Amino acid sequence: MDEEKQKPAKQAKSYKVVSNRQGLKSGKYIALIVLLLASCFTAGLGGGYLGSHFNALTSLDRDSGVDGNVIISKDEENISAVASKVGPSVVSIVTKGQQQTIYGNQATEGAGSGIIISADGYILTNKHVVSDSTNLSVTTSDGTVYSNARVLGTDPLNDLAFVKIDGVTNLTPAILGDSGSIRIGENVVAIGNSLGQYQNTVTSGIISGTGRPVSAQEGDNGSVEALTDLIQTDAAINPGNSGGPLVNLSGQVVGINTAVAQDAQSIGFSIPINSSKGIIKNLIKTGKVERPYLGVNYLMLTPELAKKYNLSVKKGAYVNADSGQAVISGSPADKAGIKQGDVITKVGDIEVGQQGSLASLVSEYATGESIPLTILRDGKTMTIHVTLETYTRTTNG
Repeated sequence: MDEEKQKPAKQAKSYKVVSNRQGLKSGKYIALIVLLLASCFTAGLGGGYLGSHFNALTSLDRDSGVDGNVIISKDEENISAVASKVGPSVVSIVTKGQQQTIYGNQATEGAGSGIIISADGYILTNKHVVSDSTNLSVTTSDGTVYSNARVLGTDPLNDLAFVKIDGVTNLTPAILGDSGSIRIGENVVAIGNSLGQYQNTVTSGIISGTGRPVSAQEGDNGSVEALTDLIQTDAAINPGNSGGPLVNLSGQVVGINTAVAQDAQSIGFSIPINSSKGIIKNLIKTGKVERPYLGVNYLMLTPELAKKYNLSVKKGAYVNADSGQAVISGSPADKAGIKQGDVITKVGDIEVGQQGSLASLVSEYATGESIPLTILRDGKTMTIHVTLETYTRTTNG
């Protein structure tokens, strides 16, 4: 363990619409540009994550703990109590790397935040915080700097990454809540490494919306990444807060802060914590970052889409593709007999659209796990069991 002081990063330059990612390249911060989508629905690949139990994790399953979103606790009277409770589980991440420019290779430096998810050093953060880094260090809330941190892997379909500090056993893992039961107007707190130098900055606000789709671009000329089913909040998310937690007032993490529309008035976005639970379970069990997937392209139904496609239900995931395959050949969905035109209305006993998109709900399960899906086909309701498999970069969809 190295005990040293973290160098403060320079202040970010201003962008019209930027992310909360704090990264330095050639002395300037990188931004994740966010383009708000006009539509209220999105097409995506049904994906899932992995499942198993580990003693350093809490409340990874919906029925395994108390749901802090529906309980009025004493913590709600005092935001500082929430900050004190969650603060020890929030870390600062400083990265170093190389960037190819017209002037040749230039050294880059960035800073972001992360969430401790196990006592033995597993940390959840954003993919764009650690992308292109050749070296990174992690600073815990007590000022201890770990220079032996390493990136274990990233989620190929979401802005998530996983970091490991080796040789530790006594870190304080965060309590993970249930992002499926959050409420519009619910009070929340954001914690992170603001501007890369103000560690464990605390801001408060409310949940302004759920199920938001955005397109995010890293830097001025970076590639565009589509993110779906995000939590919208007006809790201030500053540059450097990327990868930090969005917390309910019972001290449970409900989101991973990822982006903010700076030109707007307090519009920030967080990835629902449920989208990471399965992959966390498998990571703790096997040490591998693996994303299971279902293998369908779909549209999240709205009343307008239901009318357009002459469907009898207004909520669910409509298996359909304007181009390509609606059901990926050889995928778990294909093997289970899911067909184009099916409407997936439930994952387990949870309604699709009520507490998350199809991808978010499936992502609570484990690779190799058989999950029941309620399907509407030709006006008839049926249950199909699908065994999830591991997503690879060569997988279509």
